[in-house]
Amino acid sequence: MSLEIRRVVTGHDEHGRAVVVIDEMCKNVISRRANHQSCVIWSTGESPADNGGDADDGLRKVGTVDPGGTVFRLVEYGPGVTPRNHRTVSIAYAVVLSGEIDMEMDGTMVHLGAGDVLVQRGTIHNWVNKGTAPCVIAFVLVAAKPVSAGGKVLNAVG
Repeated sequence: MSLEIRRVVTGHDEHGRAVVVIDEMCKNVISRRANHQSCVIWSTGESPADNGGDADDGLRKVGTVDPGGTVFRLVEYGPGVTPRNHRTVSIAYAVVLSGEIDMEMDGTMVHLGAGDVLVQRGTIHNWVNKGTAPCVIAFVLVAAKPVSAGGKVLNAVG
C-alpha cells in the first residue's frame, strides 16, 4: 500500500492576495494497523475555523476527531484490513474515492463503492475490505455531541 496524496493549501500574501502556500505530497501518512494508511490533510481546533496565520494545520496532532473542531483525512483500507470496531463523537461526511468496502454496523453490512457518499452519525461501525484492491475514502469529521438512545449516552469507543 502506498497512499500518495498531493495536498494544495491556499492562503494570502502580505497584500491580501490569494496564493498557494503549500503544494506537496503528504508527508504525514501513517499506519496504525495492518493494511491501513491515513493522512490528515487539514484540521481545525475550533469552529468556526480561523483561516489566518501561517501554521500548517495538516501537521497538528489530532486524534480520530478534533474536539470542538474538524478533521479532513484520507484513509486507504487494503484488502483484509485489521478490524477496528469503533464509534466517534462526531458527524462524519465520507466519499468513497476508489475501490469498494463494506461498513459493518451491529450485524448489518452496507456495501459502498467509488462515488458513494456516507453520513456517519456517531454509530458504532467497522470497515471490512473483502476485495482484492485498496479502497480510499475521504472523511471530514466534525465534532458533535454524544448520541443518546434508550436513556443511555453512547460515548466514543474503540
